[in-house]
Amino acid sequence: MPLDTLEANGLLSALPSVERSEILERCELVRLDFGEVLSEPGQPLRHVYFPIEGFISQFAVPGDAHNALEIGLIGSEGMYGVELALGVNERPLRCVVHGAGRAWRMNAADFRSALNTFPALRRVIDRYLCVLLTQLAQIAACTRFHLVEERLARWLLMTQDRTEGDHLHLTHAVLAQMLGVRRSGVSTAAAALQSRGLINYSRGHIEILDRHGLEEASCECYRAGQTAYARMLGPRAALRVAEPPRPI
Repeated sequence: MPLDTLEANGLLSALPSVERSEILERCELVRLDFGEVLSEPGQPLRHVYFPIEGFISQFAVPGDAHNALEIGLIGSEGMYGVELALGVNERPLRCVVHGAGRAWRMNAADFRSALNTFPALRRVIDRYLCVLLTQLAQIAACTRFHLVEERLARWLLMTQDRTEGDHLHLTHAVLAQMLGVRRSGVSTAAAALQSRGLINYSRGHIEILDRHGLEEASCECYRAGQTAYARMLGPRAALRVAEPPRPI
């Protein structure tokens, strides 16, 4: 497989080629399996991951550990373990692999050393942290103010961006955690998108039928998030920049 394919992580792609090569020498290529739990809140960080395929779901877990709300996805645009750049050696979130694929893995100590050795890496990670803060603020506002159907469209787009396929495996339980609603709310929102010919949804399998239509059905948070990422880290690092809405 071509090396540029193996390097296909947005943060690594944003680095100068010399630094990127030296950082990759400190990494190993691993596979992340569906359902693999990378961390629970408060657990120490032993590795960082730069996904090149699939995605990792991040969940905020309240006092009742039986409930969780998905607050973000990590795919080939980002990294797992960015807290180390802030001097924090643990994750505050539950992180579960919901899209299997390969990733570059680096030892936590090596990552901290690399931040001090490679100035470009430090700049890229600082910008990525800024993007994450922006995205968290967007998600909070989106959860409060936007319709479930709009939010479902947004999450489906975000998931498709990271799987690069039209077929998604997302159960009612996972979708409910994404949106912070009951399963009946998921059914209603999915049925609405299906009735518009945007998706086909059956027993946890979703097929994206109309990507452009789904972007139009999504709230503006999807487009704003993609644009902010591209602005901070450059279009090469971004998964894709959403197209503007079609004129009515």
